[in-house]
Amino acid sequence: MRALVQRVTGAEVAVDGTVIGRTGPGLMILVCAMQGDTEAEAEKLAAKVAKLRIFEDEAGKMNRALLDTGGGALVVSQFTLAADTRRGNRPGFSTAAPPETGERLYLHFARALAALGPAVETGQFGADMKVSLTNDGPVTIWLETEA
Repeated sequence: MRALVQRVTGAEVAVDGTVIGRTGPGLMILVCAMQGDTEAEAEKLAAKVAKLRIFEDEAGKMNRALLDTGGGALVVSQFTLAADTRRGNRPGFSTAAPPETGERLYLHFARALAALGPAVETGQFGADMKVSLTNDGPVTIWLETEA
């Protein structure tokens, strides 16, 4: 699985003009299931995200994790993280998991992250979503598990 994790002061996702998910201080996480991924990769990625030390401690060092801060997470599916741009100018997405698998693993990731403690809200799989956020830092981290 792949994830793009952003430390935020706030983020929200809307579908058809209605906000369906939001978080205050915490993480905005874009997630993509890749071909061959299973629930095990989703759980491994959730554990990594929850323990990723990208929040500042009292000394101003990135030394605290989401679990330490009490922050929340907004998890949004984003199959375009599977983009292959090695040839030509049009990205290919053939390495992304099929939609039914992608949705299952995206939701499994969100549930696994919530089970670790943070409040988690989600977008709507397959919908045309409008995402807004305020990146804090900015801090943006790319994570990937091996299938």
